[in-house]
Amino acid sequence: MTTIQNRIVKAVVLDMDGLMIDTEPLYMRAFQKAAKEFGYELTDYFLMGFVGRPDNDCRNIIAEQFGTGFPLDTFWERWPQVWREEALTNGIDRKPGLPELLSYLSEVGLPSAIATSAYRDQAEFSLNRASVTTYPFTHIVTGDEVSRGKPAPDIFLEAARRLGIKPRQCVALEDSENGIKAATSAGMISIMVPDLIQPSEEIRKSAWRVVDSLHEVRELLSGLQIASGSR
Repeated sequence: MTTIQNRIVKAVVLDMDGLMIDTEPLYMRAFQKAAKEFGYELTDYFLMGFVGRPDNDCRNIIAEQFGTGFPLDTFWERWPQVWREEALTNGIDRKPGLPELLSYLSEVGLPSAIATSAYRDQAEFSLNRASVTTYPFTHIVTGDEVSRGKPAPDIFLEAARRLGIKPRQCVALEDSENGIKAATSAGMISIMVPDLIQPSEEIRKSAWRVVDSLHEVRELLSGLQIASGSR
């Protein structure tokens, strides 16, 4: 059986929120502020269940929790407005090690793609606000472009398809358990950089590696077999 270290790596697929940019706290504040306007409280613990999930899943979680009395459609129009206000006021920080990691990918010639549960307009706004748009990602796949969101593998399979590279030849970088499940199901080499939630023992076993920062990801990649001609 071929070990991970012996696989030929031809591309890297990155999650966005919580992995490249520090948006998860902004999302939580926006959800809580918007809910408060309608007389509801969303606790930090409750919102942890949203991490790594697509919009429709989050809507369903709220509907199940609060029932038909919750003004779901109106709330879903309001929270993105609050979120943008927060992002415009406070900015969006890049995660430590991101510039160095992306420079390394460019240096060795590894193509990269983003696979994010965020919808297209939201993803582009976030990347622009965090000044990540200057980096040459080959493709950006968003949550509104696949049938099933994470933990289904669809978004990673689509990223590999657009890259023209087999999933098993891609390294996937994720911060959430649902993201690791999706990447692993797609057959990619999955590396987790936890953000708000530390991984369960199951996820630790599922991921190839769990590290503390993107700085460590660069070190791991340098120890893998990069496709000939990439360096």
